[in-house]
Amino acid sequence: MKEFGYQRVVDVSEAVAVLGADPDARFLGGGTNLVDLMKTGVERPGRLVDVRELPLDRVESTADGGLRVGATVTNSDLAAHPEVRRRYPALTQAVLAGASGQLRNMATVGGNLLQRTRCGYFTDVVSPCNKRRPGSGCPAIEGEHHNHAILGASGHCVATHPSDMAVALTAFDAVVSYETTDGPGELPLADFYLPVGDTPHLETALPSGALITGVTLPPAPVAAHSRYRKVRERASYAFAIGSIAGALDVRDGVVHDVRLAFGAVASRPWRARVAERSLTGGPVSADAFAAAADAELAAAKVLPHNGYKVPLMRNLVVAMLTELAEEAAR
Repeated sequence: MKEFGYQRVVDVSEAVAVLGADPDARFLGGGTNLVDLMKTGVERPGRLVDVRELPLDRVESTADGGLRVGATVTNSDLAAHPEVRRRYPALTQAVLAGASGQLRNMATVGGNLLQRTRCGYFTDVVSPCNKRRPGSGCPAIEGEHHNHAILGASGHCVATHPSDMAVALTAFDAVVSYETTDGPGELPLADFYLPVGDTPHLETALPSGALITGVTLPPAPVAAHSRYRKVRERASYAFAIGSIAGALDVRDGVVHDVRLAFGAVASRPWRARVAERSLTGGPVSADAFAAAADAELAAAKVLPHNGYKVPLMRNLVVAMLTELAEEAAR
């Protein structure tokens, strides 16, 4: 591992000033992803700026009925918070599905949003990878890709985003707050992650040197009737091969509001807006759920070994929405 400096900060303005003065520095939260990548040589910062002591560790209600989650709130504390469990149960379920208890105790909300792909070619520094070394190629397209993207990928990268938490946040229109040396800013999570295109190494729309300070969940009554489901290759701690965050509001047998976001199928959490539009105002039925899933997945472009994700996601949509509809009918 490359030698690096270490600095602990206790003030947000100090943190962004340090990074602004040292482009070779990186913010350190729980370190559950960054430190692993440093060990393998994928990340080689010259200095780590420890932000765990910043006053960003609270979950608070907003004036309009939403929730604001500080960037240094641990995943464990987020999942256990009573207002998160009551208002956004899918978020609690997503976080609990995301890692072992030990990792959740360390990992932070801000760091979770910025975690890098687990593609084996990305984490192997001797392999080509356009995300790690632009212009070197994407060997996953012809190689090992059974868990890679079927939506929104390109000929330059087919890696998937690993976060479970971000899938649930995407379904509920979360907004990311950040701070730079020029002042504060906000990004809707829908715009936070950049499309792959021909620049897969550019992953987020965060300004250079920005520090994530929190995530705001706007009020969403439908979110109280939500779930998160994750399919993985083993029941213990593992990354998803397909996941879904969903919420459903049914009135008189008609879909009044619906939220759907997919995980492990694209380079970013995939908001299923085509499926949502297909369902809104229509009847509640397994056929309608399946047709909506098919409409969303019509854009899928599969590789030789990841086509199974299309029926997998279709089945997840139907199963989850059926469960939510039955729950609403009780």
